[in-house]
Amino acid sequence: EVQLVQSGGGSVQAGGSLRLSCATSGFTFDEYAIGWFRQAPGKEREAVSCQARDTSSIFYNPSVKGRFTVTRDNAENSVYLQMNSLKPEDTALYYCAAHYSGGGFYCGAQGYEYTHWGQGTQVTVSA
Repeated sequence: EVQLVQSGGGSVQAGGSLRLSCATSGFTFDEYAIGWFRQAPGKEREAVSCQARDTSSIFYNPSVKGRFTVTRDNAENSVYLQMNSLKPEDTALYYCAAHYSGGGFYCGAQGYEYTHWGQGTQVTVSA
């Protein structure tokens, strides 16, 4: 059974940091790209970041570039999203997701490209 189990998140003041974790199981991790998405109340879901096999294939939404860092631990089958310099507009429900990449260097920036999703974790940033 494919599982993506998220942890982390919470509430911080603007300028603070949080780290999200996404532990995966049930599939060959090296063959999947992992993405992070978020959805704020009343807004559409948007891609935050994604990473395929290694650091040569990382996408960041321009709104988070330079503040968020995604890392992938292939030994632990996990992906982490380090979020620094958080802003109130980062407040949202965050999801990790996975899609098959065949071990290649492509990771999708659209939600429909992903076949497996984590349960979501809330991030709240106060001014």
